[in-house]
Amino acid sequence: MSQQYPPFDPDCSRCPRLAAHLGEVAREHPGYHCRPVPTFGRPGAHLVIVGLAPGRHGANATGRPFTGDHAGILLYRTLYAFGFASGPESHRVGDGLVLHDCRITNAVKCLPPGNKPTAAEVRSCNPFLQGELLGDCPPRVVLALGGVAHRAVVRAFGCRQADYPFEHGQARRLQHGPWLLDSYHCSRYNTQTGRLTGEMFAAVFTTARRLLIEAASRDSGV
Repeated sequence: MSQQYPPFDPDCSRCPRLAAHLGEVAREHPGYHCRPVPTFGRPGAHLVIVGLAPGRHGANATGRPFTGDHAGILLYRTLYAFGFASGPESHRVGDGLVLHDCRITNAVKCLPPGNKPTAAEVRSCNPFLQGELLGDCPPRVVLALGGVAHRAVVRAFGCRQADYPFEHGQARRLQHGPWLLDSYHCSRYNTQTGRLTGEMFAAVFTTARRLLIEAASRDSGV
């Protein structure tokens, strides 16, 4: 029997600090989602992108990862350029955008104060990430956006952190798992300071596409 992982819980409140913070933001912004944010994309996608956590006025407001704020601008534009999305922009749930063989999630499903989850909160949410990555339809490539997401993925697969240091643009095969590909997070700070440029991000997706093609050929025995 395959191992069972907890399904996404839209009412999860296992992290008291996060639950309290969501309550405070909901009172300030009653129209916001202010709940755990579900994964975007169909099950069985061969590419899974893992971010940090919902943004206060972004995914926490819209209920969809990387929408509603600056962080998703470069991501969705690049997904479209590489054939992973039906359009270059996504603003909210129900806007018509469709992902192709791609899913987007976060290491932490709830908005953290200051966009900085604690290590305990990342660990608490990790079983949900395990369910997304190690379930019945595991991906071939996992793209981690930033160090927190990278370490959460390594933890999800039960690997030693020391064996898989974060390094932008690098791909490493996880033991008994998929390829783990790293990129700096597409945050406003990183893109506006030039730490992450559009060309650098495109190079990461070029690697992702190559790894997917190679994995598909290997799995089909070609």
